[in-house]
Amino acid sequence: MIVVYHRNFKKMLQKLPVSVQEKFYSSLSIFVKNSHHVILGNHALSGEWATCRSINITGDIRAVYKERDGGVIQFVTVGSHSELYS
Repeated sequence: MIVVYHRNFKKMLQKLPVSVQEKFYSSLSIFVKNSHHVILGNHALSGEWATCRSINITGDIRAVYKERDGGVIQFVTVGSHSELYS
């Protein structure tokens, strides 16, 4: 698995509190070992995000990613549930 980031993802992540940023990297470590670990709540999305999946970072913060060819995972956005899905 190769993890890459959309050009805006890192900027969005840096706007979040440091504790959330640390939690993202902790969740990413779990994700790389087992992308469907129960703690991540990994699930397919629908609507405008139908080509993406989401993992839980905190109770309200989600990271959205796309599965690309060749085992590449691209994280595309991060934010609160209401910011992403409203």
